[in-house]
Amino acid sequence: ALWGTKVSPSTVSNLNKKVYGRIDKWLKEPIQGDYPYVFMDGIWLKRSWAGEVRNVSVLVAIGVDEFGYRQVLGVREGAKEDKESWMAFLRHLKKRGLSGVRLFISDKCLGLVESVADFYPEALWQRCVVHFYRNVFTAVPKSKVKNVAAMLKAIHAQEDREAAQEKVKAVVKKLKKLRMANAAKIVEQGAEETLNYYDFPSQHWRSLRTNNPLERLMREIRRRTRVVGAFPDGQSALMLVAARLRHIAGTKWGTRRYMNMNRLQEIAQAIA
Repeated sequence: ALWGTKVSPSTVSNLNKKVYGRIDKWLKEPIQGDYPYVFMDGIWLKRSWAGEVRNVSVLVAIGVDEFGYRQVLGVREGAKEDKESWMAFLRHLKKRGLSGVRLFISDKCLGLVESVADFYPEALWQRCVVHFYRNVFTAVPKSKVKNVAAMLKAIHAQEDREAAQEKVKAVVKKLKKLRMANAAKIVEQGAEETLNYYDFPSQHWRSLRTNNPLERLMREIRRRTRVVGAFPDGQSALMLVAARLRHIAGTKWGTRRYMNMNRLQEIAQAIA
């Protein structure tokens, strides 16, 4: 339209094939080096299926390598965010060479949590603090959310794991006293899953407590895919997400050092 000419459907199809080929090659490249920290999440998109619009999930993993740089590790279509889909994704990552993982950070997706233990038994799993808070808030009256949020934040503002565990007990006791038994139960049963970042250098805690590094990318993907509406198939959805992530990986996001990993390396050497 800009140049006053038309492009045939076959031309568009050929261009798409070239682009898809490059992206597919990028998605299958070997993963080099170690990635101590890996963030994982899924995004739901719309796709057309036999005249109906259905959901399709796209699973994404990014990692922080041994030198402190962020990389997009993998993107894969999943029928659901269930154990089978996450297992296939983790198998794909491991086959390509993902190694050296010490901590996975994600929301509490049971399929993912179970699969991580199968493929990387020595790695810890950190439940995203923000998602944990939201889960607690579902059992809290709106008028009390602000006060409860302050209580929860105090747990993750402690100087070490032991102090945080003591704070959890105090928060549970206070919630019960305020007659919020359901919220107290959620905190009591799930808070320990949010404390594994304490096993790593304090300089990294802020980045490891939540899945925010990946959430920001997901927001950008949603912004780009919202204009599409429903994709014609899962492959189209996967390729658009992958293309956007590939572009982001080549910007300052991927070329600027995100963490100083010296302290983590010192700890690893001391343990060895």
